[in-house]
Amino acid sequence: MSTTLRRHEMFIGGEWAPGEGAETQEIINPATGKVIAHVPKGTEKDVDRAVAAARKAFDGGWSDTTPRMRSEMLLKLAAAVEEHGDELARIESENVGKPLAPTKSEEIPPIVDCLRFFAGAARTLEGRATGEYMQGFTSMVRREPIGVVGQIAPWNYPLMMAAWKISPALAAGNTVVLKPSEWTPLTVLKLAELAAGIFPAGVFNVITGDGEPVGAGIVRHPGVSMVSLTGDVATGKEVAKAASQTLKRVHLELGGKAPVIVFDDADLEKVVEWIKIGGYFNAGQDCTAATRVIAGPRIEEKLLADLVPAIKSLKVGDPMAEDTEMGPLVSEEQLTRVSGFVDRARKEGAEVLTGGARIKKAGSWYEPTVVVPKGPEAEIVRKEVFGPVVTVQRFSDEDQALAWANGVDYGLAASVWTRDVGRALRMARKLQFGTVWINTHIPLVNEMPHGGYKQSGYGKDMSVYSLEEYTQIKHVMASLD
Repeated sequence: MSTTLRRHEMFIGGEWAPGEGAETQEIINPATGKVIAHVPKGTEKDVDRAVAAARKAFDGGWSDTTPRMRSEMLLKLAAAVEEHGDELARIESENVGKPLAPTKSEEIPPIVDCLRFFAGAARTLEGRATGEYMQGFTSMVRREPIGVVGQIAPWNYPLMMAAWKISPALAAGNTVVLKPSEWTPLTVLKLAELAAGIFPAGVFNVITGDGEPVGAGIVRHPGVSMVSLTGDVATGKEVAKAASQTLKRVHLELGGKAPVIVFDDADLEKVVEWIKIGGYFNAGQDCTAATRVIAGPRIEEKLLADLVPAIKSLKVGDPMAEDTEMGPLVSEEQLTRVSGFVDRARKEGAEVLTGGARIKKAGSWYEPTVVVPKGPEAEIVRKEVFGPVVTVQRFSDEDQALAWANGVDYGLAASVWTRDVGRALRMARKLQFGTVWINTHIPLVNEMPHGGYKQSGYGKDMSVYSLEEYTQIKHVMASLD
């Protein structure tokens, strides 16, 4: 049974509205290859409408709301998401191809918690102490919202990334124009439906369509004061370049190539289990996925002996089945990309220990894959594959492990596996990544920041650091005479 939304229009100014153009976008279920919905293909005129609605709402009272008022509305949205959690999980599963059971248990609760966290955090923002720093004058600091925030969410976690973006933005007193991925807009449209009776008209707007003209239109628009993007590095560079023309604030989360550094004293059973989870959850379509295993000289052989059968045992199949552990890739385009990486690695001399081929049935399916690459400079080691592909390399000593881990353009997340506390802390200190896990890989919590180093972008999601991203600081000085 289709779980798609009852209506597929844009949500602008508190109302559902068709696009200004006549074109629509087909939405495909990647597990079947079938069309499950149509949504409007937006235009720059739609961007104009949404930005105007958001600006009207900001100037018309939203920027004057108290933290308590905004907090109460976010709490209502959290309750609505929780109430409709099963429906949202089904929509996400059908649209993205994720297994339904873990989507219900591992994604919906953190999304609800994110909304509740920022509902509370909204009431904690404060400036530093007011004081006299020049004789005869008092200075104070105001922390104020930025204005209209344009947000562009990715296709791999459409609902969760939407929550990560809108929660701090709205909590801080901004209004939002959100563009979901053209491939996976359905849960975000459902979120807009749930928000419709909670927030004033124009506070939260959703427009659908392609990166050009809609995403790029948001970035170019002079009425947008800040842009937040989760996407690939190339898109991030284009966004930063375009945003510079109007000096917008830019928030970028641009992917990763997470190293999993396994020392010889690591708990091998835990390592294998977390690679199985961290490398193949959501078919490896995760910026923090455990994709790049760098193993010690005495443990690498045993690690491969245990890891390969564990990956072969993954249950790949119908996302709606309770025992499914991995579903399809999101699209034929993504399947072609992943296949290309593995095929080129083979030609370069890599050994594919398991997987490495398309699963021949309707939809966009690829086998869970383990690759021993030719060397640390191989494309499949250095570039983000974004699929169910894990590479395994053998290092000789701690210095080489660190050099290999840091020797890529990305810097989002990494993990270190060892029983030696000193070594773990040394590595955590020197790894150039925004998140470093020790003896685990992939858990995130709303209290802690998430964001990248190097070409993985800048700015933080989650935590009070994210809330600060969506505010600006004003110094107010008053004469005492």
